[in-house]
Amino acid sequence: MNKWTKALLAATISASSLSVSASPAELDRVITVVNEGVILSSDIEALKKTVALNANAESLPPADILERQILDQLILEELQLQEANRLGIRIDDTRLEQAIDAIADEKKTSVAKLRESLKRSGISWSEYRDQIRREMTISEARNAQVRRRINILPQEVDSLASQLNAKNLEKVEYRISHIQLRLDEDAEKAERDAVASNAEALTKQLQQGKDFASLALANSKGPKALDGGDWGWLRLEEMPTIFADQIGNNGKGSVLGPFRSGVGYHILKITDVKGLESIAVTEVKARHILIKTSIVLSDEGAQRQLQLMVKQIENGDKTFDDLAKQYSADPGSAVKGGDLGWQTTEIYVPEFKDKVDALTKGDISEPFKTVHGWHIVEVLDRRQADRTDAAMQNRAYRMLMNRKFNEEAQAWLQELRAGAYVEQIGDADES
Repeated sequence: MNKWTKALLAATISASSLSVSASPAELDRVITVVNEGVILSSDIEALKKTVALNANAESLPPADILERQILDQLILEELQLQEANRLGIRIDDTRLEQAIDAIADEKKTSVAKLRESLKRSGISWSEYRDQIRREMTISEARNAQVRRRINILPQEVDSLASQLNAKNLEKVEYRISHIQLRLDEDAEKAERDAVASNAEALTKQLQQGKDFASLALANSKGPKALDGGDWGWLRLEEMPTIFADQIGNNGKGSVLGPFRSGVGYHILKITDVKGLESIAVTEVKARHILIKTSIVLSDEGAQRQLQLMVKQIENGDKTFDDLAKQYSADPGSAVKGGDLGWQTTEIYVPEFKDKVDALTKGDISEPFKTVHGWHIVEVLDRRQADRTDAAMQNRAYRMLMNRKFNEEAQAWLQELRAGAYVEQIGDADES
């Protein structure tokens, strides 16, 4: 946004013109003073062009109303730019060019064609760049100031996630299989222990892949025992409450239980699911050894040291676990033999992620360098993990953040406006 220096420059140019022409054309005028900044008539005209470019002529309000809206917006923009200046926020040319490239991509055009389109609409490329830079600066200042006003409690996230999950499950159907082991409430301890032990043993067999129908026919005392325990397709509200309470975010193939009721022990299996949106990700279990360079250890030295370790492991002279504990500079994993646990590779820095993604199970990489130092890494295993619950939590958090951000942003802007010195100097429609 323009500062007093711009206004003084415009006034100087205008005054200089008086010595050349008796009827100089007015180059620019101050319309409104906003704290230590100003809004010029050229600012209003530039925004008018942009509004006209982005809207149909028929949808525009009358000129006086449009100029009032434009002036109000420019005042708020100026206040936010002043705040950005106070915070030291700057948008360099690299970030600006990346933003313009993204805009062109979104419009499914090239930067050159975008530039030509703006030219035909009477908007210069320098004006457009300034406008985008201004919008980016304002956005960064607003984010910085508004986010610190927002507090999202874990209970809020859990509550909204539960609501979203319940709504998500309204039309979901589950095919449920059930085993019931009958146990009277007044049974002796020995009988209670025997039934509980049998329930645990059956659950373990099912988790190991034993056929559910066969076990149900042989052991269940439930109402569907002769059908192999199959209850068919049910929505949550159609199944017994004791079943529905166990479902949660469990998906196809899940074995649930054993759990107790007044009539005994129950084991459920979700044989199939219809209508459930699940999110699966690949998790990798890997381990690594990190060697950091120093004044006494060069890149070449770290690389040679790791190459020697790979040979020792391959020859059986040393184990990966022992070498990691002895030499790795990553304290968190070194004590665990370099074990990084089950993770999605997105959490790693790009070079490490690329290496882990490319390795097959049991392979040890050649030494490679990241921002942390030199590494060797071994992939121990891969698995598919259900992240539906985590995704629902993330969605709930984003929804709460968006809601509170919009509320707090309005409050922040009102506070900025209320505390600002704003004086009208001229009329925008006199230009």
